[in-house]
Amino acid sequence: MNASPANNSLAGLQFVCDESLTAKHLPLIYPSPVTLSVVLITNNEEANIGRTLTSVMRLVADDKGEIIVVDSGSTDRTVEIAQSFGAKIFPEEWKGYAAQKNSAIEKARGEWILSLDGDEEVDAEAAEQIASVIHSPPAETVRGYYIPRKNHFLGRWIRHGGFWPDPKLRLFLKSAGRFEDRAVHEDVKIAANETRQLRGALLHYSYPTMSDYIRHMNDYSTLGAQMAVAKGYRGNAFADIVLRPAATFVYNYFFRLGFLDGHEGFLLHLGHSVYVAWKYAKIWEMLHTSGGTPS
Repeated sequence: MNASPANNSLAGLQFVCDESLTAKHLPLIYPSPVTLSVVLITNNEEANIGRTLTSVMRLVADDKGEIIVVDSGSTDRTVEIAQSFGAKIFPEEWKGYAAQKNSAIEKARGEWILSLDGDEEVDAEAAEQIASVIHSPPAETVRGYYIPRKNHFLGRWIRHGGFWPDPKLRLFLKSAGRFEDRAVHEDVKIAANETRQLRGALLHYSYPTMSDYIRHMNDYSTLGAQMAVAKGYRGNAFADIVLRPAATFVYNYFFRLGFLDGHEGFLLHLGHSVYVAWKYAKIWEMLHTSGGTPS
């Protein structure tokens, strides 16, 4: 069917209008502003990543947030699962904990950063607190928030021995925070008078088995030893390898009530004291092989 004369006229008018538009007359289209960027680094976290991302979906809904994942060569379904939650995936070779996390922050578009580990979950109360912060801007002097972290060890929540509330500075303005350059136990540094504490908790599913715990303590003790040697540490081998671990166990298990966490608490603090011994034994080894043996 032929178009009516009126329709032909309108079509011509539309054609003239389109031809008259140039790039400088077109309205600029910007992406929706992102308030919060949830950033993670991952490697083979398929057992945890779904739980982690489920816990933050309400915070990034309606295009007001994004999920950034920097993955260092996962060989399981970590990337596939993260993509199913709409995460932006950036494959990168491993550069170290701090460098990897800072790389994820650099890729974020949000004003606020929520930095999580792949085995952490934001509980409901903490999610409400975070939503309140990002939707009702705080005073200008507040640039970061600590969130208590609750650690799950061998199937038990650890509540004593210095492992609770274990506050971590994880919510902060992108313009204000980066992870300090440390090989292990890296933290974001913001002046104390510019931070506040949130309620709720990060649920940390850290070590489901003793094998996981021992493997991580071995890795962390190596990184800790390397960092200490790089800083010029010199100490007493006997005191550091024997007395320091024993004192660590007594302090955390007895004075900080670690014994109230049952068998799991005993194994946790025993393992932590062994980690301390390994760290200083590795320092001794590094110095010994380099000709700088401590006394």
